[in-house]
Amino acid sequence: MKIDLLQMVEYGGCSAKISPKQLEEILKYLPLPKDPNILVDIDTHDDAGVYRVNDDLALVLTTDFFPPVCSDPYEFGQIAAANSISDVYAMGGDPVLALNIMMFPVAKLPMEAYAEILKGGFDKATEAGVRIIGGHTIDDFPPKYGLAVVGYIHPEKIVTNAGVRPGDSLILTKPLGMGIILAGQRLGMSSVRDVNEAKCLMKLLNKSGAEVMKKYNIKGATDITGFGLAGHALKMARASKVSMVINMKRVPYIGDSYTLTDEGCIPGASFRNLEYAEKDIEFASNLDYNLKMIAFDAQTSGGLLFSAPTEKVNKILEDLNSVGLPDSRVIGYSTSSQEKSIYLNN
Repeated sequence: MKIDLLQMVEYGGCSAKISPKQLEEILKYLPLPKDPNILVDIDTHDDAGVYRVNDDLALVLTTDFFPPVCSDPYEFGQIAAANSISDVYAMGGDPVLALNIMMFPVAKLPMEAYAEILKGGFDKATEAGVRIIGGHTIDDFPPKYGLAVVGYIHPEKIVTNAGVRPGDSLILTKPLGMGIILAGQRLGMSSVRDVNEAKCLMKLLNKSGAEVMKKYNIKGATDITGFGLAGHALKMARASKVSMVINMKRVPYIGDSYTLTDEGCIPGASFRNLEYAEKDIEFASNLDYNLKMIAFDAQTSGGLLFSAPTEKVNKILEDLNSVGLPDSRVIGYSTSSQEKSIYLNN
């Protein structure tokens, strides 16, 4: 029996997130616990929480799950697991343990699909050195899958979205356009080549990029997921109390992402991300509209965005290329805090 998970969803992957504007409203009502061992919480909207166990060990804790972003159950499991684990890498941690989170419609899908999703997640977690030791499943439609992940980190080596310093260069490790390409697939507009590239990128762990970050003692990073490059950069700029200048012509994107955007293939999540961020962004008067919307494209299991001292950039890019991240680029730089948090240029 041929199973196509995309037939069961309207929004898949990180495009299914609620808008960042709505999320901020919700978080206003969430009380923050007081504990000196909580080293990172939701105050700066970082990728994961960090809790100190002792002077040499802290735990990195995160969770993520979403509806299918591709047709094949096994690939969906791989992508969802890679996306869930990514937050630990973005914090500079080593992922260790995980629990499955599964919502599965038992009356609408065969159990073979359930097993394949879990197998995909297990195999990707194993590749990351993560042991899945349990989980929880409920009967729910449409299907959703992800992980709750625990990682280890030294309390003095945490990488946060508040670690950017004025004058740093901004490096992106994966191309954008995943949301656009997958929306184009639904409409019969994307090429098989571009869809396959998007899936390969989503399955690619951010492990190697994180290892390069740790080698160069990087302090400020995030991963690019549902709020798009511009949305996540904005959260970094706010948390770090800096401004960022991003040159969209330097930003890599998948295959025909630009052409698809020009033809009107712009997912709804892009407009939600734009609505959230535009008041804090200055758009260059000559900014190409298609590149502007690519900046807001919701990514699933996207790359790392991190800041680095300019004098280290060439070596960092060489190392990123050598570990299998050939699309890594310097896409801009940070400055002291200006009137706007983000300056988006051609």
